[in-house]
Amino acid sequence: MMASGVRVAAAVGVLAALLLAPFAIYPVFLMKALCFALFASAFNLLIGYVGLLSFGHAAFFGFSAYVAGHAAKVWGWPPEAALLAATLVAAVMGVVFGALAIRRQGIYFAMVTLALAQMIFFLSLQAGFTGGEDGIQAIPRGVLLGVFDLGKPLVMYYFVLAVFLLGFLIIWRTINSPFGSVLKAIRENEPRAVSLGYRVDRYKLLAFVLSATLSGLAGGMKALVFQLASLTDVHWHASGEVVLMTLLGGLGTVLGPAVGAVLIVGIQNYLAALGAWVTIVQGVVFVVVVLLFRRGIVGELLARRRKGV
Repeated sequence: MMASGVRVAAAVGVLAALLLAPFAIYPVFLMKALCFALFASAFNLLIGYVGLLSFGHAAFFGFSAYVAGHAAKVWGWPPEAALLAATLVAAVMGVVFGALAIRRQGIYFAMVTLALAQMIFFLSLQAGFTGGEDGIQAIPRGVLLGVFDLGKPLVMYYFVLAVFLLGFLIIWRTINSPFGSVLKAIRENEPRAVSLGYRVDRYKLLAFVLSATLSGLAGGMKALVFQLASLTDVHWHASGEVVLMTLLGGLGTVLGPAVGAVLIVGIQNYLAALGAWVTIVQGVVFVVVVLLFRRGIVGELLARRRKGV
């Protein structure tokens, strides 16, 4: 009972901090951090709770940004409609990619997802509606529900925060549901899950689609925040970056990926003056965390708390 009260108090404290954060920290940085936190949390749903390592999640994140940008700029759709379109496209991609990829396991699964993502990268490079190497620029943020002007930084921030909290709540509820328990069983011992009568491939596919859908939501949101959709977010580097975020924060933890995302985005933002050296700094941070916190930052803290250290 006491532990439950502590968790509720911590959640309220974090929510209050997020609500007050834009008055102390640059809102655009916060919005970028929230977009990547949702992306990393969605990715963690697949690798942390099913044990499937995807090297192709940039396809959902980046291509959804193009969809949202095109819908908002060319078709003139309001932001909520553009974001919904991006999310639905990511869900459809998740169904197709997942149906092909879950037929394999381990490194073969990872390579299939990477190959599919590279196909999306080259499609984004060649397709007319993506703008090629120039991308889609000057994407209008629009007016949310015809009332809230997202051109105002504070209004946009609270919209991004609301979307992040919604996505995070979906992930948390999934993890703490009977469906989530089956996913963990598959991760720990897939043959045993099969022997118990679970249709493992269906659970894997559902998890893959949900992860892809939320990744697309994050990508579409990022396009509206920065008013830009470019090849950067659909490149395989983006897939590697989200893996790094998840491992730094803590694989298989609820808050870990979000913490890792904030850490990486913070390094990229506040050490931008270092230029290419930022990559080296990220590598050093990763090595230090792996050596000192092999479960990730949040994972190690939770482990020490359970041991009473």
